[in-house]
Amino acid sequence: MRVSVIGGSTVTDEEYATAQTLGEQLADRGHEVVCGGRTGVMEAVCQGAQSAGGHTIGILPGSEPAAANPFVETAIATGINDARNAVVVLNGDAVIAVDGGPGTLSELGHALSLGKPVAGIDTHRVDSVAGIEHVDTPAAAIDYVEASV
Repeated sequence: MRVSVIGGSTVTDEEYATAQTLGEQLADRGHEVVCGGRTGVMEAVCQGAQSAGGHTIGILPGSEPAAANPFVETAIATGINDARNAVVVLNGDAVIAVDGGPGTLSELGHALSLGKPVAGIDTHRVDSVAGIEHVDTPAAAIDYVEASV
């Protein structure tokens, strides 16, 4: 399965470690990682996946593939800036969010509109919006999306 991982571009050490563990566990279970290809959660999940032999895909906002973090195996330059958020979630069978700011919130909206299974670890909670399974660990997030696809 291809899993889109979304989250903050600026993260704490703890959030980085969570995303890195998520990447390792996704790769261990045979999943590909799709992300925005830049820093923070995106870098950490790619680093973790790559360390476990997984394939990483970065959907970049700009027009230069070389702008990807060093752990992206397949860099896709779009030149469409934040509009690439829809492309990130469209290319996954499921979505896992770790932390995140306004960009992550837009990606969550796209994922829900597209009917993708969504798990969140310490991410946005919107009272009147259903569809995000809030979990505490990377393993629980992966379990949820695997069972939902």
